Amino acid sequence: MKLSARNILNGTVTAVETGHVTTHVKIDIGGTIVTASITNEAAEDLALKVGDAACAVIKSSDVIVGKA
Repeated sequence: MKLSARNILNGTVTAVETGHVTTHVKIDIGGTIVTASITNEAAEDLALKVGDAACAVIKSSDVIVGKA
C-alpha cells in the first residue's frame, strides 16, 4: 500500500466496536491506543478483527492541542 500521508502508525487491532452508523477501531501502536471512527461499511469492507495487523494513517493540516 502506497500513501501520500507520512504519519502511518503500525499496530494491532485491540477492539472493534460497531454502533448504528460508525465503528470505533482501537489500534495498539506500542503501548498507546489510537481510536479511529470509521463508517460501518468501511469496517465491513476491511473485515477488521481483534488481533489483526492494521495501521492508523493520519493526514491533517491542523492539530489542536489543549491543556486542562
